[in-house]
Amino acid sequence: MSTTAIFLLAILALGFLITFQIAKASEYVSILKGEKKAFEQTNKINAFLLVAFLVLGLIGVYWCNKLYFGRTLMAFPAASDHGEQIDKMMYITIAITGFTFVLTQILLFWFSFKYQHSEKRKAYYYPHNTNWEILWTTVPAIALCVLVGFGLYYWYQITGDAPKNALQVEITGKQFGWIYRYPGKDNTFGKKYFRNIDETNSNDLGLIWDDKAAQDDIVTTEAMYIIKDQPVRINIFSRDVIHDVGLAHFRMKMDAVPGTPTTMYFTPKYTTEEMKKITGNKNFEYEIACDQMCGNGHYGMKGLIKVVTPAEFVLWRAKQKPKYTDAVKPKDPGQTIPATGDTTQKTVAVANTVSAALKN
Repeated sequence: MSTTAIFLLAILALGFLITFQIAKASEYVSILKGEKKAFEQTNKINAFLLVAFLVLGLIGVYWCNKLYFGRTLMAFPAASDHGEQIDKMMYITIAITGFTFVLTQILLFWFSFKYQHSEKRKAYYYPHNTNWEILWTTVPAIALCVLVGFGLYYWYQITGDAPKNALQVEITGKQFGWIYRYPGKDNTFGKKYFRNIDETNSNDLGLIWDDKAAQDDIVTTEAMYIIKDQPVRINIFSRDVIHDVGLAHFRMKMDAVPGTPTTMYFTPKYTTEEMKKITGNKNFEYEIACDQMCGNGHYGMKGLIKVVTPAEFVLWRAKQKPKYTDAVKPKDPGQTIPATGDTTQKTVAVANTVSAALKN
């Protein structure tokens, strides 16, 4: 047993001993003063402590919110259109449950103080009231059903069919990292098979190279690049165990389940550079966190998302080369493989045209 464990056990034992001695001392005092007088004194003290706890507790909640709210994600706007709806639903839920919590706690502690034991007052036996029971059962039930209904509505929006102009991106989780794939010029993902996974030969996803649609697919582990104000549909896979694509700044998350593809879509609202200004953090990056315990390296399973302008995305895409060029080598000098990406003046001109059109 470690020294820390022994120290903690000693503290617990000491705390138990102190509590036991205080209880015994209180018992002796009661005997000396008389049971009735001791009860009345203790009752008044407990009633006062309840009110003090109520006041200090409410002040503490307000103070903690004032002190730490700026360090939470809620202090900054959601970075996606669906995220704004999630935030709205969150605030509505907090308003309803927060109001109910504060009201019931004030009544609970105040009534405990006001109606403490007294010789001048006798408790009224009131065991049952059908109307009140129906009221406090149906009202919360209706409120919760409404909140659940909004949640399902937003959920089906997030997981429903993306617009036709949505950017298609595939993300695959593995212990302990993320792999991103983009379709090539044909805008179609190539086929893959898990038995084809071979990291030593640059085939992390098990792409089937005989499939022409796979030969121009772009695979990267650097970051996921998406475009501001353009919908993006994320196809989610797992290569080993259950992971979870957590996009906190976009208020989105979705499980990555082995053998069961999942999807979600949203529209980014701010580029990475814009978010740096909004947060006041020059080192800000959109992160992908694994929100599902997936092994001993789970804590370090971090990915990056770069939200860029259309022109910046065109330039980034032009620098990428199909994974096929690294995984498959020509068998003879006459064999050719797909081009490794267009970085010519034509591509730069297209990017400049897109940028100029956006400014106008």
